[in-house]
Amino acid sequence: MTRAIVVTGTDTGIGKTVFAAGLTAALNGVYWKPVQSGLDSEDSDTVASLAGLSPDRILKPAYRLRTPCSPHRAAEIDGITIDPARLQPPRAERSLVIEGAGGVLVPLTRTLLYADLFARWALPTIVVARTALGTINHSLLSVEALRSRGVPVLGIAFVGDANEDSEATICSLGGVTNLGRLPFLGTLNAEHLTRAFAENFKEFHP
Repeated sequence: MTRAIVVTGTDTGIGKTVFAAGLTAALNGVYWKPVQSGLDSEDSDTVASLAGLSPDRILKPAYRLRTPCSPHRAAEIDGITIDPARLQPPRAERSLVIEGAGGVLVPLTRTLLYADLFARWALPTIVVARTALGTINHSLLSVEALRSRGVPVLGIAFVGDANEDSEATICSLGGVTNLGRLPFLGTLNAEHLTRAFAENFKEFHP
């Protein structure tokens, strides 16, 4: 494995999957979501489309759950037992981007949170945060939850309209690197995402 990065977020629906797609394309990597809940709209399909990835660069989830809710409850409803031993990052010849679900404290089982899983992996982790109202609290709590478990936080990637004061406050109080900000895109497709990612996240480009 040349490189592996975990992408997590402060909440659900904040643009984490879009960021993960941009990162996977920028690193010319492969994408893996350990647990997919809700088969009507799979994040793997979104990433494949937005990153322009061939099927072999979308690695199969360890678990595909039908019910669209938190993995721990979706598994119970679907009659599936999630075995943490199966949630090990797969070996890959390219850089590996791993996307969690929702926020850092989303439960995978009744006794295992995503943050706990990230701590086991000890991989560099990016926290994706929105720039809208409420982001300071959610972002600082997310960083604190990860750091308290020894998870190496690579930095924060913001998504949304510019909010310089909130972004600076989070990075200062949280002692975390501002990796950049992905603006809202009028047209969300592979071409526009690739261009926006290259302009705003230069660290991940050669």
